[in-house]
Amino acid sequence: MMTDERDTRDRHLPVLLQRCVDLLAPAFAEPGAVLVDCTLGMGGHTEAVLAQLPNARVVGIDRDPQALRLAGARLERFGGRFTPVHAVYDEIGEVVAEHAPGGVQGVLMDLGVSSLQLDETERGFAYAQDAPLDMRMDPTRGLTAADVLNTYDERDLTRILRVYGEERFAPKIARAIVRRRAQRPWERSGDLVDLLRATIPAATRKTGGHPGKRTFQALRIEVNSELQALERAVPAAIDVLAVGGRIVVESYHSLEDRIVKREITRGITSSAPAGLPVEPETHKPYLEALTRGAEEADAEELERNPRSASVRLRAARRIRPTPDHMRTTTKEDRR
Repeated sequence: MMTDERDTRDRHLPVLLQRCVDLLAPAFAEPGAVLVDCTLGMGGHTEAVLAQLPNARVVGIDRDPQALRLAGARLERFGGRFTPVHAVYDEIGEVVAEHAPGGVQGVLMDLGVSSLQLDETERGFAYAQDAPLDMRMDPTRGLTAADVLNTYDERDLTRILRVYGEERFAPKIARAIVRRRAQRPWERSGDLVDLLRATIPAATRKTGGHPGKRTFQALRIEVNSELQALERAVPAAIDVLAVGGRIVVESYHSLEDRIVKREITRGITSSAPAGLPVEPETHKPYLEALTRGAEEADAEELERNPRSASVRLRAARRIRPTPDHMRTTTKEDRR
């Protein structure tokens, strides 16, 4: 086994792994069935699918070149059954058109920051370690967290912290960030943690977890446009599913789960106006829920993998084509 492959397995424990595979499995009874793993990461979910579902072929999407390299080494033994693609998951329509033009039987999304990104100190995602304020999932492009802290005005910083971090002290923190950058620019995560410890009241810090948790989440979401991409990605993922295909999504905070819930609810609900004596075919639901609401990790999963504490899993099956009036079209239209 290659060193990269062994290290990757040691560093990454996929959340609700077997549950995800079991939910997808019924769609992979026929040879040539395709899964799009929209958040490949280090390839843990994809490895389990390829090992347990012999009919499956996986197209793995990730915006992080390092993740693609590590996953590629881990999955090399599966040969042509695995295709890595460097893209953001809201480009799933274009990826499928190129690599699986007949449609796909499964879509998997394991959202949020990956183990790889959290554990690589120099990426700047983890508030527990001092590092450059980067936080880009694709380190080859876009604004860094330092750019956000150094250039956004106080009002925008407040909005980001309040909406993406659900931070009750957002205005106070934003003012402190702006005051500090007037003296010297933001560069290191340790300096930001120090400011947050000094700004957030001590009584709150005793019960609210690490003072950096919400601010770091907000910055990461802003830097990577995570919610905007997810708003486009979920309906686009449903669009590429063949009838009988399944979508499984793992979310890790309420903002993500709200988007996923909305799109699945939209698909499992009739769009016919109230009071019609007969429901028109074009208004019937096109999805069937496979989970009752959002599933959470049980005690066994939590003991095995503490990072599963906040997971919310939702899944659905396509039961008919999406009506034209409900369908997304191009990525530009979805924007």
